[in-house]
Amino acid sequence: MFKWIKIFDNQYIGFWVLGLVLFFIQEIPYIVMPLFKLETNPIVNMKESSVMLNVCEKILGSSCIAFMTFIVCDEKKIFSISDQKELLFFCIAVGIILLNFLGWFLYFTGHQSVFVMMFFIVVLPPLYYVFIGLWRNNIILTVTGCIFLVVHFIHVLGNLKMG
Repeated sequence: MFKWIKIFDNQYIGFWVLGLVLFFIQEIPYIVMPLFKLETNPIVNMKESSVMLNVCEKILGSSCIAFMTFIVCDEKKIFSISDQKELLFFCIAVGIILLNFLGWFLYFTGHQSVFVMMFFIVVLPPLYYVFIGLWRNNIILTVTGCIFLVVHFIHVLGNLKMG
């Protein structure tokens, strides 16, 4: 982990390599999707309901990745679960990504209900970022992830209603 420029308190612009790894893990379903011959793929084939929400969603999602990777806490190591709070938030983040993978498994096996898509595939990724932010004491990531969750949910629900 590298620290370059102090932003405030114990937050720095820097580089956390595990941020890239955690992002890659979250992207695995999209990477393997072409291997599945899906009869229907509503997530990929959604009609766009709002250009503004789409832009906001992309900016917030990209910001989560950037903040996770490039904002570091002074007292954190590359990997740390030194107290009960860190352990709890880390375990929740792991549980969230595992539930997300369960949702993708359901989706890939034809269970493409609105609930499966909205809960497992839409809600869980922003929550993953929120809990990584809480684990790493990265308030900027945590707040951005919460806003991303709301915008992502409203946007995808609107897109699904149009389809």
